[in-house]
Amino acid sequence: MIIDTHCHLDDNRYKDDLNEVIKRAEDNGVKIFIIPAADPDTLQKAVQISEANENVYFAVGVHPYDARKYNRALLEKFIEHPKCVAVGECGLDYFRLPENEDDIKAEKALQKKVFMDQIELANRYNKPLIVHIREASHDSLEILESHAGKQGGVLHCYNADHELLKLAKKGFYYGIGGVLTFTNARKLLDVYPKIPLDKLLIETDAPYLTPHPHRGERNEPSYCTHIAQKMAELSGISLEEISDITTQNAKRLFRI
Repeated sequence: MIIDTHCHLDDNRYKDDLNEVIKRAEDNGVKIFIIPAADPDTLQKAVQISEANENVYFAVGVHPYDARKYNRALLEKFIEHPKCVAVGECGLDYFRLPENEDDIKAEKALQKKVFMDQIELANRYNKPLIVHIREASHDSLEILESHAGKQGGVLHCYNADHELLKLAKKGFYYGIGGVLTFTNARKLLDVYPKIPLDKLLIETDAPYLTPHPHRGERNEPSYCTHIAQKMAELSGISLEEISDITTQNAKRLFRI
């Protein structure tokens, strides 16, 4: 059994064949799915999908790129829903910043404000965090060390920054996805052995970051098996063992 801890089943790319996508994943041993909220415009759709499928859960949150859409009241409307297991994906992303220095400062300040407010929300409702970090490791680490609660969370699509490994002691897990199967993923391949086994999670980030040998195609949860196989190889254990370890980790973190 595998749990896909991060798959955007509410994405429009699944609008015509969502049931088939879920069935294909189940046939490949992927039995539980978590939809991370990223855009407030699709949150209601994520909730509806979770209500229609017993093995699908969701999180409430706003991606840093959509910080201007942040609406705490909307998140609080669904955070106590029985299928809501986390807050996120939230975090910091400095990959695409404005060119003007004043605009850069304003963008970073906004992202930090929205990130910290979502952390406070997670702390208040005792929900783990699903954290997105891209080219913002130092600021993210500083915020998480200062503000995150004991419920911890997951560093989604872990970016292989060694500095972030210290968050394992603060209850954070490391989401490993299709990037691990890329031939140019040298940083992640180097840091992977340093992650404790009891802090590993499997995720696809579907429909993005499709693993080898399906690169160039739409990603989907059934491809978790390729990620798990690579993780097992690098960890020196069987596919069954890595599947069981990551499943128990996900159940512990998300309380499912």
